[in-house]
Amino acid sequence: MLERIHLTILREVERRGSLTAAADSLHLTQSALSHAIRKLEQGLGVEVWTRDGRSLRPTPAGLYLLDLARRLLPQFEHAERLMAQVAEGQRGTLRIGMECHPCYQWLLKVVAPYLAAWPDVDVDVKQRFQFGGIKALEEWEIDVLVTPDPLHKAGLRFVPVFDYEQVLVVGSSHRLAGREYVDPSDLLDEVLITYPVDIDRLDIYKAFFLPAGCAPRQRKTIETTDILLQMVASGRGVAALPRWLVQEYAARMPVLPVRLGPAGIPKQIFLGTREDDARIDYLDAFIRLAASIGDNP
Repeated sequence: MLERIHLTILREVERRGSLTAAADSLHLTQSALSHAIRKLEQGLGVEVWTRDGRSLRPTPAGLYLLDLARRLLPQFEHAERLMAQVAEGQRGTLRIGMECHPCYQWLLKVVAPYLAAWPDVDVDVKQRFQFGGIKALEEWEIDVLVTPDPLHKAGLRFVPVFDYEQVLVVGSSHRLAGREYVDPSDLLDEVLITYPVDIDRLDIYKAFFLPAGCAPRQRKTIETTDILLQMVASGRGVAALPRWLVQEYAARMPVLPVRLGPAGIPKQIFLGTREDDARIDYLDAFIRLAASIGDNP
């Protein structure tokens, strides 16, 4: 009979690369681990591994079980964490993944009143520049995904929380400051400063440069919004950010927004969740609060 421990062993062998390393990780002897898998194979009537030299290679049946392990084990682990928190008197932990990197300041405006309203819920934020948001949501690594680019898939739902415009950011003494809008050709000789993400995830490339078949002279990457805008203010380059964020910073540093193209680049921020979590009250409360604050990010 297939049990959770079998899936755990299969996943750990894949992660660690060998039976020995997997056994150490699971605090089992190698013989106990091997015996468990042999018993599973006998019960199912199929092999899950084949030997490839000193390595183990999953069979088609093993690959199916590995995929099952990737989908089911995170759900077990998440449920156990929630139950442990409930047992300790906590409501739970809301794990938020950020794909909208400049939206961190907006998120702070949501988190502060949320924590006050839900004192028995903790909040954890994952803000990684190579963050695979949809995958993390599907694999139960996060509970909410903040993203400007929803991917509508079975089992997931996305709620729009506010609209914004992506604009060019220039220093107040830049040659393009004061322009109503810029065309792609206006930026051919510029240094574009962006967050360290792939070009195909940057709106200024997807919606502005690539349709025009051109690109800026150079691209530099910076992780933090504050340093990025300091570079722009000092004339070291230009950037593309939400208008609301630029306007906030313009009150304390010499930067200005300029529209990208005559029609601009309109965007929306969405909160993605799993449909299975629709009845979690503190998750629903976070989405409703975010939507109410989103009218004035």
